Amino acid sequence: MSDALTWLEKYEQGHQKLRYPVIFWASVPMTMLGVVGILWTLPIPDEFYAISPLLNWGSAFLMVSAVYYFIISLSLAIGMLPFLLGVAALQMWLLQSEFSPLRVSCGMLLAGIIGFWLGHRGRAGPKGVVQDLQMIMIGPVWILSAFYRKLGIPI
Repeated sequence: MSDALTWLEKYEQGHQKLRYPVIFWASVPMTMLGVVGILWTLPIPDEFYAISPLLNWGSAFLMVSAVYYFIISLSLAIGMLPFLLGVAALQMWLLQSEFSPLRVSCGMLLAGIIGFWLGHRGRAGPKGVVQDLQMIMIGPVWILSAFYRKLGIPI
């Protein structure tokens, strides 16, 4: 069994009987956006800026995520690239906007956590929310894998 299938099956075990799956599915990318946004706003060492003005903790997290996705599954990694690039583009836009990137990111993370709780409501409760946060990199791939299965695309 491939690494991708192992991780996806493990994630699937805790998400088979979601009370509000639509809310949960919307919460997964929202939480990822919030986490990356918070990382994006953290202070960076001067060495990061010397390499590239776009290199920060958030962009490093996205790069590590992309590498991880390519390690576990080529087809899922290719499918995740537009999402990862969209997250980076949103964060760069937020930096140029009049909105506070940190406040927007904290709001998205909070909304995502509330969505996780609602999705698990009455089933896994707070334990399920904590597990979803621990597996923040697998959640988006799990959603993409569900679309792949419906379309008949191999994982």
